[in-house]
Amino acid sequence: MADSRTATDGTCFDLSGNGPVVVLVHGLGLNRAMWQWLQPALARYTVLSYDLYGHGDSANPPTTPDLRLFAKQLVYLLDELNIEQCAVAGFSLGGMIARRFAMDHADRLSALAILNSPHRRSVQAQQAVADRLAQLQQQGPGATVDAAIARWFSETCQAQNPALIQQVRQWVMANDPQVYPAIYRVLVEGVEELITPEPAIVCPTLVLTADDDSGQPPAMAQAISAEIAGSRVEIMAGLRHMALAEAPDVFNPLLLSFFDSVLEAGP
Repeated sequence: MADSRTATDGTCFDLSGNGPVVVLVHGLGLNRAMWQWLQPALARYTVLSYDLYGHGDSANPPTTPDLRLFAKQLVYLLDELNIEQCAVAGFSLGGMIARRFAMDHADRLSALAILNSPHRRSVQAQQAVADRLAQLQQQGPGATVDAAIARWFSETCQAQNPALIQQVRQWVMANDPQVYPAIYRVLVEGVEELITPEPAIVCPTLVLTADDDSGQPPAMAQAISAEIAGSRVEIMAGLRHMALAEAPDVFNPLLLSFFDSVLEAGP
């Protein structure tokens, strides 16, 4: 059973299990509950999941949010829990934070999984995310949630699993309209600092996305992998951005196989 606590900086987290530590970093507008479909598969690991600043039950960002701030949030949490080294899996914005963490704190990282996370966007794609930021600045999280659901889940899933769709919708709608736009801006503007990582990312790395993920398509996964020596790429067929919730039977074995190949897990 997860041990839910709040760190001294206001970060709310769950900690469970034994074995090598795997940290899960959620995506923009979501919270640590998004890992509920994955965590049973990681039973032989110590799993640390937490809410990013401004999300879920955690405190708001203490300063203007950027990738370095979110990477430091993870460092503070690891220090408070006396965790010297861990594997990190980051989804979407979480994958950007994980890459920033890998660049700034390589000594704390044993393995890296970059999940449905962006690389440099085309001019048109960059304008689209900037337009969404402007829309939610004016109208709040509800202004963009329907379009997000359409990008994140297949039509079949939307039709057949309304409870899942409603849960994710509620998570997004719960974000503070006074705080959320500043964090959304990190997703819009933060990618460029991750291109051609310096210093280079050298730990074992998996780059995973879905072939129908419009915001993080296979070409982006290949581009990220090309900049990380020895990394592997996995592309999930017929799925969109939130394949981890829609099809955990596809997503979980790919991530678990990676961790099992690079970490020494318990029985």
